[in-house]
This record gives sequence, C-alpha cells and structure tokens, in this order.
Amino acid sequence: MDTGGNGMPAPSNLTVFAAASLQPAFDKVATQFKTQDNITTTFNYAGTQTLISQLTQGAQADVFASADVAHMTTAQNGGLIAGTPQVFVHNRLEIAVEKGNPRGIHALADLARPGLTIVLADPSVPAGRYAQQALAKAGVTVHPASLEPQVTGVLSKVTLGEADAGIVYVSDIVTSGKVDGIAIPDSQNVIADYPIARLSGAQNKTGADAFIKYVLSSQGQAILAGAGFERA
Repeated sequence: MDTGGNGMPAPSNLTVFAAASLQPAFDKVATQFKTQDNITTTFNYAGTQTLISQLTQGAQADVFASADVAHMTTAQNGGLIAGTPQVFVHNRLEIAVEKGNPRGIHALADLARPGLTIVLADPSVPAGRYAQQALAKAGVTVHPASLEPQVTGVLSKVTLGEADAGIVYVSDIVTSGKVDGIAIPDSQNVIADYPIARLSGAQNKTGADAFIKYVLSSQGQAILAGAGFERA
C-alpha cells in the first residue's frame, strides 16, 4: 500500500451502503477506521430494500452491509457481490415506547390494545418482516397506523410522540437514548443476521476489504457491541 511521508497509508475514499439501523455504530467505526487506515468513508444509510434497488439500478459503492441474509442473497444472485458475504453481527427486536412508558406497554400482546397508535417498519424492510414474525409467534394481530420505509422512521415517530409504540431493534433503543425499550422474550423474538460484502463494482477494492476486516476485528466488534448489537 502506498504511504504518505508520515508512514500512514495514502488517503483514499470509500463508499458504504448500509442498513439504516447500523448508522450510530458505523459512524463510530468510520472514525476509528480513518485513524488506522487513513480512509474516509462515505455512507448511504437506508432501508435494506432501498439499497438493493439503488445498487440494482447501477449506484456505485464499494461495500454493502445488509440487515438480513435474504437481501444479500438477492445482491449475490444479481452479480453485485464479490467474494463471500460474512455475517458480522446479530440484532434482536425490542418494543420502543415513550420515556417512562406512559401507556403501560409490557409485552407484544399489549400492542393489540384498542386506542394505541402503533407503527411498524414496512414488511419489505428486514425490521418489518422480523416484526411480523415476532407478532405471529406471539399470536398478536396489530393494525399499524403507518408502515415506515426504514426502522429509523419507527423510532422517530415514537420519539416525537406520534406513536405510542413500535417494534425496532435493540441497537436502536441503546443508541437512541430518547425512548424506553420493552424486552421481547426469546420465544417470541427474532435474531437478525447482518452480512457484509465487497461489491463487484467496487472502485476501492483494497479499502473495501480493509473496512470489512475492521468491522470483523475486535475493535470493530467492540463498537458494535457498545451500540447494542450481538457479536457474530
């Protein structure tokens, strides 16, 4: 690798398409990664299904990090992925409620109570599909007031008081600090697997591989764990 006069690698740029739920953790990862590798990372955060649509339509990026294996497989089948995707972290679901839990929500079953405004991620988004699976496990039928195009939209509506509750990721609760989380028991919960891979159209292959290596390293894993994710 080229180095600058100070022994640091020569600066380069990297574009990462990442699921919206990764933003708080990946922003921290990028800061540390730049310190180590002198690579400036630009992120495009959105619902995983939106990212796939953009990539399929020719958007340029170096790395793709998905909130589920299904969308990564879609990208692989479309010839968008170089190499083998690696699951780098896990996540779980949690119920987001307003601070202090004024509506007394303690379980998924409570989300079916009349008079509550519930928001979920759209089923086309991994978080929305996972929420559907959890509700089905619990035998609960919910009529959401809205279906958000990414999980951060659910979190935002609960934070702003526009919804009484929503189903988000544990990592969203941990990093938000603006809502309370109600745990969902393992018997009703869903484990989300997050895979990462270099894209076949990557313009910075060396940087892409270095970013993935950092995410999988003990330093990267520590940042993700601190943001509420579970180590792979």
